[in-house]
Amino acid sequence: MYKIDFYLKENNKKWSAEIHQLNSDILERHIHPKITSNHYDIYFNYNEESQTGSILLTSGICIGSFRLH
Repeated sequence: MYKIDFYLKENNKKWSAEIHQLNSDILERHIHPKITSNHYDIYFNYNEESQTGSILLTSGICIGSFRLH
């Protein structure tokens, strides 16, 4: 089990969740309900060494981040 902290820039929203595995489907399920705009085409960039990731629009704009614990 992993603890993951999320942060979305657009509304300065922070929250945490527990997940069993890290994949894009699970990340999307936790992020999409929190997005207030129509940015639904998102993808993720993850760095295993730092255990941090970015939440990105398909245009490459970063809209938030996440960190595993």
